[in-house]
Amino acid sequence: MKVPCVLLLYVLAVSGDIYFHNPRGSNNRLDEQGRERNNGNRCFDSQNNNRGGYNVGSVYYYEGSMLETEWTNQHSCKGPNNHCELVLQYMCGDLVRDGVTTVTIPDNPMLCNDLNCNTDTRFGMHENFDYYLNCKMRERNKGLFTADQNLKPRNRQTARNTRQNPAGTRRGYECPEERDHYPYWHPSPWKDIAVMTNDATRCPYYQAESENVKSRWACVIPYGVMMMYSRRGLIIPNNKEGCEAFRWPKNNPNGTKGVWTEFPSHGLPPPECQEAEFSRDNHLGNGLGGYPNRFNWTIPDINHEKCVMRIRYNISTSDYEGWDPLTNASNNADSIAAGSKVDLSAKYELGNMTTAKARGYVFKNNPVVKLFEDVDLDLRLAINTAQYGRTFQDRTHTFAVRKRPAELSGATIHNVNVRGKRGNIVQVYPAVEYDFVPNTLKVATDDYVHFQWTGSNTNPNNNDGQGRAGTDRSNIALQANQSYTEGTGLAYEPGQKFGHWGRSYPQHLNSVTFLGLTKMDMQTLALLSNGQFRGEMSELDDAGTYFDLGPRKVTMTGTFHYMCTRNNNFSNRSQKGKIICTSSPEALKSIGWNGGNLTIGQGGASLSVSRGTFNDLTKLRLEEWKPLQAEAQIKAAGQKLTVGDDYASNFYILHPQKQLTPDGKKITMKIKVNESSSGETVIYRSSGEHFATWTKINAQINEGIAEFQVDSGGAFVARTQAHVALIVGIVAAVVIVGLIVVGTIIYFKKFPEKWQAIRRRTRYAQRSMANKV
Repeated sequence: MKVPCVLLLYVLAVSGDIYFHNPRGSNNRLDEQGRERNNGNRCFDSQNNNRGGYNVGSVYYYEGSMLETEWTNQHSCKGPNNHCELVLQYMCGDLVRDGVTTVTIPDNPMLCNDLNCNTDTRFGMHENFDYYLNCKMRERNKGLFTADQNLKPRNRQTARNTRQNPAGTRRGYECPEERDHYPYWHPSPWKDIAVMTNDATRCPYYQAESENVKSRWACVIPYGVMMMYSRRGLIIPNNKEGCEAFRWPKNNPNGTKGVWTEFPSHGLPPPECQEAEFSRDNHLGNGLGGYPNRFNWTIPDINHEKCVMRIRYNISTSDYEGWDPLTNASNNADSIAAGSKVDLSAKYELGNMTTAKARGYVFKNNPVVKLFEDVDLDLRLAINTAQYGRTFQDRTHTFAVRKRPAELSGATIHNVNVRGKRGNIVQVYPAVEYDFVPNTLKVATDDYVHFQWTGSNTNPNNNDGQGRAGTDRSNIALQANQSYTEGTGLAYEPGQKFGHWGRSYPQHLNSVTFLGLTKMDMQTLALLSNGQFRGEMSELDDAGTYFDLGPRKVTMTGTFHYMCTRNNNFSNRSQKGKIICTSSPEALKSIGWNGGNLTIGQGGASLSVSRGTFNDLTKLRLEEWKPLQAEAQIKAAGQKLTVGDDYASNFYILHPQKQLTPDGKKITMKIKVNESSSGETVIYRSSGEHFATWTKINAQINEGIAEFQVDSGGAFVARTQAHVALIVGIVAAVVIVGLIVVGTIIYFKKFPEKWQAIRRRTRYAQRSMANKV
C-alpha cells in the first residue's frame, strides 16, 4: 500500500500496561468475581495484566460538562528512556454495548441470534461485524516495517495481521492494523479527543491527519460478495489503483468491481495535542504533584445513550529511528534467522553494518551480542521485535451523553465520581482503592456539581473492606472540623474552612452546611436515600451500587472537606475529597509547544498562545475578580490602586505570576471593557501577589474588546481616565475668557468716561427700537 511508514508508532519491548480509572476502564472485564479477568479477548486487545479493570462503570454525563479522565501507565512518559504517545478517543453507536457474557462475540453470524451478531445483545460489542469483515478481508499495508516477524504466509496478508499480531488473533471486532497505528489511513468509527506526546512538534501532523478533519478512502465491495467469499481467498485492495483494477472472480472482466470511495471526516475539531505529563518507569502510580495523570475532557454535544472511550499508550525505543521514512518494508528480514536489515552500526559506533552484524548487533528476536571485541563474552538480549512497536490499550464500560435540561443552559457543570474497587492495595492492583475524582475540585459560586458513581456487587469475597463482602458502596458526609494545629493553613483558599481531612468522624447534618445544598440533598448524599428507603444502611449494604444526585448549584464559598463513612478506614484506606468554592470563576489549561486557547466564564477574558511560543507544557490558570473583591485583596497587601479614575473591566489574574515565555515571545490576551465616551480606556498590569506598582500596557480596543500582548502572568484591569488634551483645552479656554473679563474691568475703571458713553448709546438704541415698535 502506498502509505508512508511513519504512520507507525514504534514501542519498547516491555509490558507497559495502561489502565483507565475514571471513567472506569474494563480491561475486558465484565461483572466478574475472580481477580483475573475471564477473557482478555472479549472486546479488544489491551495487552494488559489480567488483574486490571473494573467490573462495571456505566454512568451518564451532560453535554458540555467537565470530566476529569484519569489513568495510570506502567512505563514512563516525558522521560529520556522512551518516546511516549497517548491517544484518547470515543465512539458512539446504537448497537454499542457491554453485553451480559464474557464470551467473545462470534465472527460467524450462524452462531448469533437471528443470524445477526450486530444485534445479539448477549455479547459485548464496540466496533461492529461489518467493520471487522472489511478489516479481515482488506490487504494489509505492506509498506510498513515488520522486522523479522513472520508475515509471509498466504494467510497473513490482511489488516488483521500486523507486526504485533502476526497470527491475526481476533479480539471482539477490533481491527488489529487500526489498533496498532495512529493516525489510521482507512475509515474508523473512533473520534479523536486528545493526543499527548513526548515530541509536540508532531502535533501539526496529528491534527491535520486526524479523521476528525480529514476524510478517508477505502475500496468498497458489495456486502453479499464479501460474505460469500470471506473464507475463500478474496482480498480487498487497500489503494486506488488496486481497487480500480479489482475483479472477482479474478481475471473475469465481467466480475464484481471495487469502487474507490471517499468517507467523509467526522466533522469535528482537530484533537487537542500537547506534551505528555511525566510518569516514571516500572510504576503504575501517580505523576508529578501526587496525582495520577489526567486530561480534562469537555463532553461533546452528541446526545447518545451508548458510547465508549478508549486510551492507547505507545512507548517507542530510540534504538532506531521509527519516524524516519527510510525505516520501512525494505528493512524487513529476508529470513527469521537473518534478522531485520536495520543498520545499528551508527547508533553503537561500530563502524559499519558488517561489523555490527558480526558482533550480534542485529535487530531481531533475542540476539546474542559481543560487548567487547577482544573479550570472549556473549550476552543474550531480551528483545521481541513484535513488541518494539507495541500499543497498549484500555476501554471504558459504556456511558451515555445527554442533553442538559433547559435550566442548566450555559451553566458550568463539574462531574464528581468515584474511582477504585473493594480491597486493599495489593488485592486490587493494578486497579486502585477508593477515591473521589477529582480528589480536589475548584468551582465558583453558581457553578453546578454533578455527584454520581457506580460500583459492583461481585468483587472477590475475600477482598478487604467494610460492609457486605464483595460489594462497592460510597457516600458523602462533611468531615468534622479541625481539632489540632496544622501548619500555617496557607494551603487553603480564602474563605471559611469546613471540615478537615485529618478527621475520621462526620459532622451532624443538623449543624452542617455543604456547598449551600439543602438539608435534603445532604441527607441523600449521606444515606443514599434517593434510591433506598430504610433497610440495613449502617454500612450502606442495602443501597444499590449506582448513585446519582444530579447537578446541584453551588451557592456559598469556602473549602469543604468530605469523606465516605464506609470506606474511610484510617491506616488502611482513605476515601476523602475537597471542594474549594470561590466567588470568582476561573479557567485552567495546560498549553505547550503546539499552542492553544484559554477562555474564562462567558468570554470575559481569553488567552491565545501561538504554536512555538512555549518550549514545554505550561499550566495556565486565569481568575476573574470583581472590583470590590480586588480592592479587598489590594488593601490586604497594604497597597492602593492609584491609576485611572474608574473601572472599565473586572480584574483578571493570570497564573503563574512570573515570566512565561522565552526569547521575547508573547501571548495574546483579550478582555471585555466598557469604553468611556468622555475618557480614555487604559490597560494596567501588576503583580497579583503584591500590587505594589501598576504598569500601563499598550492595547488595541475595538468594539468593547481590548487586545494586548503579555509575556508574564499577573493582575490585569482596564481603567478609564479623562482625556488630558481635552481638559487642558477647556482649562486654557476658561483662563483666556477670565483674562478678557479681568482686562475689561481694569480698562473701564481706568477710563470711566468710556463706560458712560457705552451706557448712553445703549439707552438711545433702546428708545429708538421702542418707537419703531
